[in-house]
Amino acid sequence: MLTPEHRAIITATVPVLKEGGETLTRHFYLKLFNDFPEVKPFFNQAHQHGGTQQRALANSILMYASNIERLEELGPLVNTIINKHAALQILPEHYPKVGAALLGAIREVLGAEVATDAVIEAWASAYGQLADILAGAEEQIYKANEQADGGWRGAREFKVAAKIIESDEITSFVFAPADGGEVVAFLPGQYITVLVTVDGEEARRQYSLSAESNGATYRISVKREPDGKVSNHLHDKLKVGDSITLFPPAGAFTLAKSDKPLVLISGGVGITPTLAMLSAALRTERPVHFIHAARHAGVHAFRSHIDQLAAQHPQLTRYYVYEQDHGGAKADATGYIGKGHLADWLPASRDVDAYFLGPKPFMKAMKSHLRELGVPEAQTYYEFFGPAEALQ
Repeated sequence: MLTPEHRAIITATVPVLKEGGETLTRHFYLKLFNDFPEVKPFFNQAHQHGGTQQRALANSILMYASNIERLEELGPLVNTIINKHAALQILPEHYPKVGAALLGAIREVLGAEVATDAVIEAWASAYGQLADILAGAEEQIYKANEQADGGWRGAREFKVAAKIIESDEITSFVFAPADGGEVVAFLPGQYITVLVTVDGEEARRQYSLSAESNGATYRISVKREPDGKVSNHLHDKLKVGDSITLFPPAGAFTLAKSDKPLVLISGGVGITPTLAMLSAALRTERPVHFIHAARHAGVHAFRSHIDQLAAQHPQLTRYYVYEQDHGGAKADATGYIGKGHLADWLPASRDVDAYFLGPKPFMKAMKSHLRELGVPEAQTYYEFFGPAEALQ
């Protein structure tokens, strides 16, 4: 049980975490993978090498410690974590392993003089409280998926029904259930987790669902990353008719109900969740402004699809920006999406709902531009491809 004394100790450790949070979490991951190697498939090792996973966990721990007296302040962060955990199929039995590694790392990195028995006891209680909150919420998602039409719990076998090249880098995969049954519906913007074995090692990856929910199939559109272990496996090895394991859809970055003009801004493969959002929006009367940035025409996926939709739906206005002009289809601008572009392309009234997704520098720029142009921050929505980091 988390006592007032425990809360006081947790609050007092916040400055220490600010000082060395990333060092602590880096040691935590090393300890976790060494002591419990069975959890390694739940983590994208590319994020480990780049340090983004460590920074994400350090930020989460710091926010939790800073708000230990008012956990309701953590609502958006907790909801994102719960959805990622549910997508990966994190189970109650995983939490004690993570807790043991975290407490051990605190003791080893901070030393016995700082990480006293009282500090470790307080953090054990705090972690236990957080684990109970997360595990309980995740179980609700698992139950809801299991009880929904076409739903299931845990792993389910699918077949590759189609494999479609969308650009020089992006290929779409359409999955149909091997049992011939229905599939659970999902919200525009959500993602699904694929479970694959590459070079004898299990890996789990999340990919945005790039076509609107239809009750029969799922589609993801995957960019080939130069050093992407899983993306290269999917591009090179996965063929039509092959089996693949999927976990049910999840994700907190979803299209909210609204009648305000909708602005969808994407960079690169960040276009994928906006496709399902666009399909859903075009079944209403709300105006849609679709803005996409790509390095050049060769890597611009789904252009003909968006152009066709624009021809069919007068409410849809679309703009393209290419970093470089390599010939082929032309863009509305060359370079990067600037504040001036958005000022010209957004509705005159900034009372819009704006969703944006892409590489981190792109998202930092879009967040800044939208704020400076007067779009209310409460009406801007985004999600990172990888671990969440502050867009400051």
